[in-house]
Amino acid sequence: MKQNYTVFFVSISILSILVITGVIIPDTLERITANIQSFFSTAFGWYYLILVTIILIICLYLLISPVGRIKLGKPDDKPEFSRPTWISMLFSAGMGIGLVFYGTSEPISHYAISSPTGELGTDQGIKDALRFTFFHWGIHAWSIYAIIALSIAYFHFRHGKLGLISATLKPILGERVNGATGKAIDIFAVLATVIGVATSLGFGAVQINGGLSYLFGIPTNILIQFLIIVIVTVLFMISAWSGLSKGIKILSNANMGLAALLFLLMFILGPTLFILNLLTDTIGAYAQTLPQMSFRIAPLNEEIRGWINGWTIFYWAWWIAWSPFVGIFIARVSKGRSIREFVFNVLLVPTIVVFLWFTTFGGSAILLEHNGVAEISGLATEESLFGVFANYPLGLFTSIIAIVLIGTFFITSADSGTYVLGMMTTNGSHSPGIKIKLTWGIMLSAIAIALLYTGGLQALQNTMIIAALPFSLIIALMTMSLIKSLYSESKELGIGRIKKRKS
Repeated sequence: MKQNYTVFFVSISILSILVITGVIIPDTLERITANIQSFFSTAFGWYYLILVTIILIICLYLLISPVGRIKLGKPDDKPEFSRPTWISMLFSAGMGIGLVFYGTSEPISHYAISSPTGELGTDQGIKDALRFTFFHWGIHAWSIYAIIALSIAYFHFRHGKLGLISATLKPILGERVNGATGKAIDIFAVLATVIGVATSLGFGAVQINGGLSYLFGIPTNILIQFLIIVIVTVLFMISAWSGLSKGIKILSNANMGLAALLFLLMFILGPTLFILNLLTDTIGAYAQTLPQMSFRIAPLNEEIRGWINGWTIFYWAWWIAWSPFVGIFIARVSKGRSIREFVFNVLLVPTIVVFLWFTTFGGSAILLEHNGVAEISGLATEESLFGVFANYPLGLFTSIIAIVLIGTFFITSADSGTYVLGMMTTNGSHSPGIKIKLTWGIMLSAIAIALLYTGGLQALQNTMIIAALPFSLIIALMTMSLIKSLYSESKELGIGRIKKRKS
């Protein structure tokens, strides 16, 4: 399959302009993008809340609907990967590194720095901190990934369309997806993917540096972060060279093994009974207040509205901006699964893992501060996890495991990113060439290093959040396209009809 030169070169050109601007005038770009982001959050917060909730409702409907029996592929297609490997791959690409980075820092921030309900440092504040963390990382987030991945997998594996965002819109846009409109959509998806992965590389390097600094006194500076990115780049390019069925598969399984080990150590060595009680209480509160949280916009309270803009609306925009990359990757590894199996495993299984993870690490951090043992909230975001480990047994050992886990998640995210970018710039090819993947790998690392050096990483993240608004319209069209096609196919197959009994 020939490389899509239009998508590739236009994407490279736009990215080059954006990155050069970020390097030359990082403060100005950050100020401008921050202002635009703030305006979008204020003006369109209601829209994000409604859209994401509708997407979640549609995913839940597909989970129980008769159309859930439809396979993502031909009737005789079998899954390419075992279920444990498949779940490990989608989780590693979806938000693995984010859980390690924010596992302690977000709950402790909600508890001690900026409460979602104004209950700072109280018993109720502990419950609210975990409840809103569940909300931000739970089924709403995964529903965005699920609807994108499901649309791509359905049209690609079942109907033979190209594995691209634009190809899913043919039932709505017709032949325009093969022209300039389709190219513009795919370019937009490439830009969102590059920005998302590059910012993750930058933040990942900062956290590894923060852990090494906290544990061993290694200085926190651009030279150390540069070396970290170079080492990770070499490793993920070796993985990219070996292909999807080897590199990413092996690393994803290793990620889940290390994550499970770290989780069990924290669960056993930490306040186990408190974690179990907090988990039970928070799941109940989450289930009871989910509709209210889903539409919470606080029109009469500026302080709470500011919190919603900075956290909930930010997260919904962040997941939307990440969805082209994660969605295409999840779709690629999901051939042969039924829609029901797909939605269950993409929507519910990771959500359960998220609940367990945040309660164990975030709850342990909160309890330390609540009891006056340690001020975790005073640590930098990248150091808070290691600060928690230092106050429990085997702190050095668990910290080293965490650094290794961050590194493997780091490599998997970058490897997945280069694979997806290769797909998107070679007309959806399942086997993009080594040269194209290496080109994207070098560019991702170069962008991360350049913006870390100049301080422009935050501006790039702001740009990604801004891009989420127009891309949300594409997601809405993809959802409509999927529903239209599923309805049509279900009628053809007679799915959901009540058969009349013969008299």
